[in-house]
Parts: sequence; structure tokens; C-alpha cells
Amino acid sequence: MARDLRTQGHDIITLSLGEPDFDTPEHIKDAAKKALDEGYTKYTPVAGLMPLREAIVDKFRRDNNLDFSVSQIVVSNGAKQSIANLSLALLNKGDEVIIFTPYWVSYYEIVRLGGGVPVPIAAGIENDYKVTPEQLKNAITDKTKMVLFSSPCNPTGSVFNYDELKAFAEILSERNDIIILSDEIYEFINFGSKHVSIGAFEEVKDQTVTINGFSKGFAMTGWRLGYIGAPEWIAKACAKIQGQFTSGASAFGQMAAAHALNSPLDTTHKMKDTYLKRRDMMIDLLEQIPLFLVNRPPGAFYIFPDISAYFGKSFGDYHIKDSSDFAMYILKEAHVALVAGAAFGNDNCIRISYAASDEQLRESVKRIKEAVAKLT
Repeated sequence: MARDLRTQGHDIITLSLGEPDFDTPEHIKDAAKKALDEGYTKYTPVAGLMPLREAIVDKFRRDNNLDFSVSQIVVSNGAKQSIANLSLALLNKGDEVIIFTPYWVSYYEIVRLGGGVPVPIAAGIENDYKVTPEQLKNAITDKTKMVLFSSPCNPTGSVFNYDELKAFAEILSERNDIIILSDEIYEFINFGSKHVSIGAFEEVKDQTVTINGFSKGFAMTGWRLGYIGAPEWIAKACAKIQGQFTSGASAFGQMAAAHALNSPLDTTHKMKDTYLKRRDMMIDLLEQIPLFLVNRPPGAFYIFPDISAYFGKSFGDYHIKDSSDFAMYILKEAHVALVAGAAFGNDNCIRISYAASDEQLRESVKRIKEAVAKLT
């Protein structure tokens, strides 16, 4: 609808995309061009080219205290495919998958696609949208097959710290038949303490799959490159699944991704610093809007305010009953595109991406503030 309104001549500010507004760094693009010139234009092994898989092994060891062999790495056409591979390879009909909620929108449907039963466990803004160990423990049943979460989190920007992940690991280690899927795609956009991977805890390392990719930290969304580090039996199963769908990811893209991992992260850190400045600016602005409940997320590039105080209010023909109504009202009245929290399992909220220019961000909040002031 935002695109349709734009084609009609309206000035639409889009804060709905989970996509960096930066271009891929030049040294990565140059590596892709070099790979093309060197003939990396053919089919690749399903699990990935060796230079990239070796770079991923080194990256996991260097950044995450995770010790994998190359045979435990599978490169996919985006981290989304990595998660789908895992769901299709591991789930039988009726298997339960605990999903920390709010969740990235595709988790729920990918689990259903694999025949599993999503079991959301929810946390609200009062707890910075972070599920507690007690909630996890209470949700586990005899049918639990997997636990799926992201840290830093899309859509909330929440980050689990060492102690919190340690508590999860201690609970899950009591059931070594449960597979932990840790989505760490926003690892490099972390404004607080050092990133921690749950797979680094000894008691759960053999039941953890660490999911990552290049879209967020390297501004490579259109390159479609994700990967997992997993127990070898799981990695082999995922390669079998992928081999029947897409086979391997693009050759020259993989060579560029290997270069990205093997190079200094200066451009990645600069992007993170910019996101941090934008986050602080956006929080300062959003806190000035009456009835918006806003926390201070320590990662990713999203803010997930609770706007439920506007439910039941109206303006003209607009009646706000839920987050979808609110998002639609803001699109039509303020010409700002947001995402309803219902898509992420929390209907009290909206997701705002601040992967946009300072000018667009300031103008968007100004418009939102003016629009909600009309609601009574």
C-alpha cells in the first residue's frame, strides 16, 4: 500500500523495511568483481565454497568462541533459507517449537511449513521484551523439539546477556534432545556488552545451531547469503534439503562474503555507530509523543513501542482497534509506513526501523505525532 500511495504522488516515508540503508562496502563489491573476472560463475557445492566455509569457521572461533569444522558449516541463500532448511530437516508433524515472542515474522510460518507446532512464549515492554528462564522451563513439554530465538532481536532490538543465556543453557541441557536455534544475524549491531552465543556454553554446544549471515552487519541484503554452524548430522541434513531446492549460493557472492569475513570490520563498526546515534535520536523524539511506551533497545535497528493506549480512539472514519489499524492510520494520515506488531506476535506494538536518514526519521516522527494528536 505504501508503494501504491507513492505511485499516486504521495511523499511516503518507509520505516517498515528490515534493511540497512547503507550500500555494501566497496571492498566487498570489489571482491565480487574480482571473483567474476576469475571465473567464479559456475555451480557451487551445496554446502558452500571452501574459502567461505573456512572463513566462517575462523569467524566463529574469533568472534563467538565456537569451534566448528568445515563439515559443520552450510551456506544458504540467506539466513531465512537456513532456518527453513532446519525446520524441514528436523521437524516431524506435531513437534513443538518454542518461539521467543515477539519474534521475526517468518519464524512462525516456517515452523508450520515444516509440520511443527509453534509455541510462542511472550515478553512485554516491561521486561524489555525478554523471555525469562522460568517461562522457558514452563513451556517445555514431552513434544518440544526445538527452541528458536534471535539475539539481537528482530523486531525488538533486545539482546540476551551472558547470565540470561547461561540460565537458558542450564535448563535446555537437561533435555539434550531439544535443538536450540540461535539466530544471530544482527550480531554486529550491538550497542551494549560483547555479543554472546548460547552455543559457546559447553553444556549445550552439541545441541545448538548458530545461524548468521551477511545482510545486516555488511549491508548485503540483496546478495542472499546466510549460514549455519551445527552438529555435523544436522549440517548434513540441511545440505540434503537445500540440494533439492536451490543447491548452492552464487559463486562470486560467496567469494565476496569470504573477503568480508577476512577483512577488518571498520565499515561495519561505522554503520553500527550511525545506528546508535539514530536510535538515541529516535527514542528522544518518540518519548515526546503522548501515550507511546518506549524502551531503549541495545541492538539491531528497530524500536518496538507499545501503542495500545490508542486502541479505542478514532478520527473521522478511522477507528483504532489494534496494531494493524494503527499502522494503517499512520500510513494513510501521516504517510509513514510502519509494521503492525501483530505480525511479530505482539498486537500492542508497532515496529519502527531507523535504517533511514536523520532527515527522514525526524520528519516521520513529526508526522506521527501530528496524526495521533487527532485521535480522540
